[in-house]
Amino acid sequence: MLRQRGEKLADGRWNSPSAERNKDPILGVLRQVLPAQGTVLEIASGTGQHIVHFAKAFPQLAWQPSDADAEMRESIGLRLQTERLANVKLPLDLNVTALPWPMHRAEAVVCINMIHVAPWPATQALLDGARALLPPQGVLFLYGPYRRFGGHTSLSNERFDADLRAQNPAWGLRDLEAVSEAAAFAGFALAEIMDMPANNFSLVFRRT
Repeated sequence: MLRQRGEKLADGRWNSPSAERNKDPILGVLRQVLPAQGTVLEIASGTGQHIVHFAKAFPQLAWQPSDADAEMRESIGLRLQTERLANVKLPLDLNVTALPWPMHRAEAVVCINMIHVAPWPATQALLDGARALLPPQGVLFLYGPYRRFGGHTSLSNERFDADLRAQNPAWGLRDLEAVSEAAAFAGFALAEIMDMPANNFSLVFRRT
């Protein structure tokens, strides 16, 4: 899976400029949709910048980072050593396609900028894994660039899509409608679509 790592810092952490830019807009949406208490699982946590930022904003929630990449899990662990956040657990080695996942319940699942840098079966596995964890009305939050109504929403997204498919034909921006249809088949209702900066979208699903 492609990882937009950014740069590796002297202390071993990875730092992503895009994660730094989008963490506050995403937080604004999460404030509206996350439950008041419980556990939030983040899939493909990457550098750890997002989950540290979100955990500070939601001290009443328990946050579970995860990533299939050992170097990213190390980056997350290093950030946790620095921040010393009591409500963030150590990162799980979680490959989204390896079902069942190594945890049994969460009140929300968050996945940021993953499904366009993974084959389509990873999206289907994400939906199946989230369904197994979440209670009725539990939140599945997806963020990233999507195609809509059969086309790209911007020229930059079209170029990004072409670049991804050149690296791996199985990657690429997904049609929002196809993701919504797959989610419905897996037992999720699309509750909200929110336009985000830089031609991205936040999708909020709830388990039916």
